[in-house]
Amino acid sequence: MGETPPGPFRYPWAAWGDLSAFFGLMLDNLTNLVLLWVLLAQAGFPADVFFSRMVPGTALGVLIGDLVYTWMAFRLARRTGNPRVTAMPLGLDTPSTIGVALAVLLPVFRAAQEGGMDVPAAADVSWKVGMATMVFMGLLKTAAAFVGPAIQRVVPQAGLLGSLAGVGVTLLGFIPLLHMFALPAVGLTALGLLLFTLVARFDLPWRLPGAFAAVAAGTLVYYVLGPAGLLGGPFVLPSPTFAVTPPLPTLGWLEEARAALAYLPFAIPFGLLTIVGGINVTESARCAGDDFDTRGILLTEAGATLVAGLFGGVVQSTPYIGHPAYKAMGARAAYTLATGLFVGLGGALGWVSWIVDAIPAAAVAPLLLFVGLEITGQAYAVVPRRHYAAVFLALLPVVGELVRIALATVLFDPGLGGRMPVSPEALSWLQVSALLGHGFILTSMLWAAAVARLVDRATGQAALFFLALATLSFFGFVHSVLPHGDVYLPWTLPDPEVPYRLALIYAFLALLVWLLPRVEPRSAT
Repeated sequence: MGETPPGPFRYPWAAWGDLSAFFGLMLDNLTNLVLLWVLLAQAGFPADVFFSRMVPGTALGVLIGDLVYTWMAFRLARRTGNPRVTAMPLGLDTPSTIGVALAVLLPVFRAAQEGGMDVPAAADVSWKVGMATMVFMGLLKTAAAFVGPAIQRVVPQAGLLGSLAGVGVTLLGFIPLLHMFALPAVGLTALGLLLFTLVARFDLPWRLPGAFAAVAAGTLVYYVLGPAGLLGGPFVLPSPTFAVTPPLPTLGWLEEARAALAYLPFAIPFGLLTIVGGINVTESARCAGDDFDTRGILLTEAGATLVAGLFGGVVQSTPYIGHPAYKAMGARAAYTLATGLFVGLGGALGWVSWIVDAIPAAAVAPLLLFVGLEITGQAYAVVPRRHYAAVFLALLPVVGELVRIALATVLFDPGLGGRMPVSPEALSWLQVSALLGHGFILTSMLWAAAVARLVDRATGQAALFFLALATLSFFGFVHSVLPHGDVYLPWTLPDPEVPYRLALIYAFLALLVWLLPRVEPRSAT
């Protein structure tokens, strides 16, 4: 008798490992929403604008992206006959979640109030600028998906990863510490568990996911000590409302599209970095055994970002770096499907908003600090040792942005009774830190790229990066002299001296690094 022919291939798309992977991916997404809300709430941003307009569209982007990635896992499994395919994870991009809040949403919100708008109107303008920024970023990422490898070849790793390392040290490192030490019992409990599990890689009893355990422990401490007045900080009970706010398409972003153009110097590098990061994580998945189509991965994240912006979202989506970790857990495709449905439907039906309101920021801040550790560590682990100086240089503009945020908050906080008296020294610090901070991601990337190429003796390429800085500084894409970092035509400014001077200095540096190696030294007589 002949052998029984094999039956049709069936992909076992759900496994026990999907449960742990779901908690990890879902919490990553909710963590970003919690921190975004905390940053906006501290500035007096209205809750109804955030939860009813921003969250549903942002969550829809996650739903679309994770559904497509789930489908791609099924397709890859059928094509290869591999029953152990793990779907690529997608979620909200952590660095740009905080970055967009601090460099786009909050500056627009405050500028609108300074211009005479009331709080609801200022929040509406901020939301529309955020939407427009997402739409522009989605379009950029769609185009970049076809040229991503070329971008990766042109800009050295020190520029791409060094600029992210600066975000890791400051926006993802220091700022979460502020939230942790506002409620140290909560923050340090969560941080301790996170260091124990995700950094030191100890297993918890019953193989509980480390991220879930850390957030759950911090939240438990908050609700146990809070009612007893033992937190050492404010305790607020969440409002258990489940308002149904389905994401609806809107053209409101067109009203503020022109204003959003001024913030593209900040947004564009984040979009490009998720494209390059998508290339890297796809290669990482390939090494782990799952050969996804790179262009399909990149176009999906671009499409998810564009859909989010068109439906009111203000945070871009990106493929996450954790595919090999989820594969090691034994996950297949159920975890991305479950995450997409939980976040997407929860954004529309209200439970995501309730969870975001219920989890204290101090409990999730350590997760962002961990991301900062990973980003910074990756920069020094991947970048060649000879480029370490370039990575260090890339940190400094982001520190300038942190100083600018701190000084502006202290000196111009409306809660302190309006503008405080400013000493000449404080004003000088604010002006210099603003020059460094405006367009800091682009500045960091180009500074590090120029230095890396100098170290490699590629002086012509280094000169081109300095020429790029000359052009960008001339029009305010970096080192903008305007208070909110807007771009401009320098000859229209009341005092255009700084843009002209900076452009000339960068152009002189370009000439210098190109010319000096070509000058033959004279022999001594």
